[in-house]
Amino acid sequence: MPSIISVSNLSKIYGSGFKALNNINLDIERGEIFALLGPNGAGKTTLISIICGIANPSEGRVTVGGHDISRDYRAARSLIGLVPQELHTDAFETVWATVSFSRGLFGRAKNPDHIEKVLKDLSLWDKKDSKIVTLSGGMKRRVMIAKALSHEPKILFLDEPTAGVDVDLRKGMWEVVRVLQSSGVTIILTTHYIDEAEEMADRVGVINKGEIILVEDKANLMQKLGKKQLKLHLQCAIDAIPPALAPYHLELSNGGCELTYHYDTKVERTGITSLLGDLRNAGIRFSDLETTQSSLEDIFVSLVRRDGSEAAGSTGKRP
Repeated sequence: MPSIISVSNLSKIYGSGFKALNNINLDIERGEIFALLGPNGAGKTTLISIICGIANPSEGRVTVGGHDISRDYRAARSLIGLVPQELHTDAFETVWATVSFSRGLFGRAKNPDHIEKVLKDLSLWDKKDSKIVTLSGGMKRRVMIAKALSHEPKILFLDEPTAGVDVDLRKGMWEVVRVLQSSGVTIILTTHYIDEAEEMADRVGVINKGEIILVEDKANLMQKLGKKQLKLHLQCAIDAIPPALAPYHLELSNGGCELTYHYDTKVERTGITSLLGDLRNAGIRFSDLETTQSSLEDIFVSLVRRDGSEAAGSTGKRP
């Protein structure tokens, strides 16, 4: 099945010479939830803006549903719903009028039943006659999502959709996202709440300094890069880790009462057995132990740090 979005050799260079995107290649599969992660200034919003036809690329090509976003803008853009970071609404219009107007912008015939469904799904129905200016920040964010869904798009971009939204509203929004995906809508999201990406996404892409450094199925990514930690709760606090235990690269925390050991489950020997023996020989006793898996956030941070270290030690050219 062909990708619903295809980005080929895409670069964006501003007049100042700053290269915001550098040779991006990316395919988004139909019906998936794709999380695009990256630090501030990495190029996430620039990439989304180009795919949605808001900004022009310096080089490369983007197709949406088989339509070139530059040559066949209307057909491509009609497939896309976009929820930007910034709140852009007519403050003195009602919720109903704002969402209905957005549908008309795409040339779609009036469909009050669809608008009603969208507002009810987003828990906005009781606010349908309220002016935007009277709504809370979280409610305004929901209105932005309703506007993006007004013309029944096949693709929904969510650029930091839950910024400034409380926990209950966040959970409600993600329930809507799941329903949309089940109806065949492709979801692309950026978020600073990496736990959301870990819970929601089918695949994860990491962008840093204008380059895609990784695209991976989330489950495979967690399996390949997610290491485990063994945490030992000591019977007595220690001031420092004995030199004999240096090869294990242990971390001492909680006032000297906890030791953490990082290990890879894929290797033949994890080192746990020898660690426990060496702890005993060093006279260190523990009362309890537990294991945890690295989170997606841990993996993301390590990838960005590694990419930054490689860039600092290189000439700026990729092999």
